[in-house]
Parts: sequence; C-alpha cells; structure tokens
Amino acid sequence: MAVCAKRGINGIKRYLMRHVESCKNQNLAKPYNGEMQKDMQLPPRALPRRFRQPRLLLAGCGDVAARIAAQVGTRYRLLALLRHEPDSVAWQTWRSLGATPIAADLDQPRSLKRLRGLATHVIYLAPPADSKPTEFYTDARLNGFLAALQSGGSLPRRLVYIGTSGVYGDCQGALVRESRPCQPKTARGQRRAAAEATLRRWARTRIGAARTTDLANPARKTANAGSILRVPGIYAGDRLPVERLRAGTPALRTEEDTWTNHIHADDLARISWLSLSRSRSLRAYNASDSSTLKMGDWFDAVADTYGLPKPERLARNDLKDRVSPMLYSFMSESRRLDNQRLLKELRIKLRYPTVHDFLATLKVPPC
Repeated sequence: MAVCAKRGINGIKRYLMRHVESCKNQNLAKPYNGEMQKDMQLPPRALPRRFRQPRLLLAGCGDVAARIAAQVGTRYRLLALLRHEPDSVAWQTWRSLGATPIAADLDQPRSLKRLRGLATHVIYLAPPADSKPTEFYTDARLNGFLAALQSGGSLPRRLVYIGTSGVYGDCQGALVRESRPCQPKTARGQRRAAAEATLRRWARTRIGAARTTDLANPARKTANAGSILRVPGIYAGDRLPVERLRAGTPALRTEEDTWTNHIHADDLARISWLSLSRSRSLRAYNASDSSTLKMGDWFDAVADTYGLPKPERLARNDLKDRVSPMLYSFMSESRRLDNQRLLKELRIKLRYPTVHDFLATLKVPPC
C-alpha cells in the first residue's frame, strides 16, 4: 500500500511538472508567483471622456458667461458657480447649456469650500461688490474665491480674470497700451485695479511655486498661471443704448466729447476661453475691438440704425445735471485702447472688428 501510494504521489508530481513545462513552452502560463499575478492583470481601462476633459469653472454667470458656455462645446467639462436654489430657473438654464451648477455664493466665503480642487481652468467674471468707501482698494469677492482655491490640494492650471479698462483712469484721449500704469480715479476702477494686484500676487507667490501635472503629458510639469482681460463697454443686440436714446438722454458736444471703446459680447466670450490656452502668464490684454469713435458718435450711429432722433449735444457743465452719476463718470474718462497685443499674441480674429460692422447687420435693406 505504501509503495502504491508513493508511486501515486510521484506520478502526480511528474504530471504537474510536465504540465507546467508544457505551459512554459506555449507561453500560456507561468509559475504561480508575484510576477505571474502581475502579468495576469487586465490592462487599465481608459477613463470615460467626461473625466478626461479639463474642467472649466465659470464664476460670475451672466450674459457673457452664457455665451462662453455656448461656444466651448465639448472642449471643457463646464462648471457654473450659482448662488440660486437648485430648483430655480437659472439652475435649469445652465443645465440646458451643458454645465454642472455648483451652489456657492461669492459673498459667503464658507460656501466656497466646495470649490477646492474642483476645476483645472477658471474664468472669473464676477464684479467686485459695492463696498464701503474704506474698502475701495480691495475686492473681497475675489479674495475669498482665491482663498478657497488655494485651500484645495489641486490648483487650477490657468485663471483668466475679466477686468475693466477703467483701471487706466482718464487718459485725455491718448492711445493706451497695456504697459501704461494704472491710475484709476473712480471707486469702480480702484476696486478693479486692486483685484488685478491681488491676482498677480496670488499667482506669483502661491501658484507660481506650485506644480500640477499636465493631463495631456503626465511626465511634464507646468506652472499655474493667470491672465487679465481689460474690457471696455460691452455691447450686443440686446445691449445697445436704445432706451437711453428714446428717453432723450443728451450727449457731450464734439469739442468736449470723450473717446470710447467697445467689444461685442460674442467676441469677448471667444477671447475669454481662447485666453485659457493662448495667453502668456500674468499678461494683461486690452479686450477691445478696432473702433475709433467718440461717445456722441456712438449714440448717433445707434440712432441712425434704429431710426431714432440723435441725442442733443450739450456742454459738460450743462450735461452733468441731466445724466446719471454712473453715465457721467464714463463721460469723464477719455482713452483709445490699443488692441494689437490681443490680435497678435492671442491670434484673435474678431467677428465684429468695429461697432459699424455689427450695426450694419441690423439695418433693414430698403424696399
């Protein structure tokens, strides 16, 4: 019995050895060790596309942000910062634009904690809050927003800040390039200049020292960066001074009139999301079209398009009591924005190079 049992065991051993040797020769199996288990693992599956897309967060979800959402398509996975309730019309509107709403309020810093590590790209369009006179030199909204991003483990790779050309102040009609020092005179311009300075400090001292992995090339490290768009008056089909003309609001006479600058909302939206990939780090750009006209001429052009009476022209002393303080502040600053950096560095081709190009599309051809 013992002999039979021994022969049986030896036979099993010989069978197993022949089986393993046969598997080795056919490259069908390897000895059961760590290497074999590693080789038997299935190849990693690619992540779904929605998780491979860069995530673009829009902060300040107004008209221009909605145009950005409509233009970017599937280039980004869109996130929209909304302070509305989840069952609100705004919430549903942004869902219809393909964006994922994020419930947060820029005036409530605690609600911004959920933004940590959420986005790879950011376009910040929110204006500063109307602060107290002692807070003209800060933008509390932007400060809280950047602090929330900084507290996360993953920082955005690019942040585009939508500012205003009002940071230049009154240039007395001079041609203004981005290298001109900021000298804002109004509270609105001062808060915007403070926001620009805040973004630059944040990008240089915090983001510049951090590194994030490029999703397209994991072996490459890229520094976080931000850029600034200095935006003049935004116009569109539903953003023209038609009601102002119908109300008979006067304008300055030609001798005292100020130069004005414009950009169509669709062009600004395109400039904004193209800046995410084309702008240089911490670079400012005059996001303006190539129009060269004064404010009164702008009103006249809109009046001609809609068949309305042209505005009355008054001297500055007589005009001040006839218009709102906000409008008068715009009429008190004169400058002509140079947009060559925008056109050359960002390789932007404007849909409407001048306001006249847009107004021509609104004119009804004669019968």
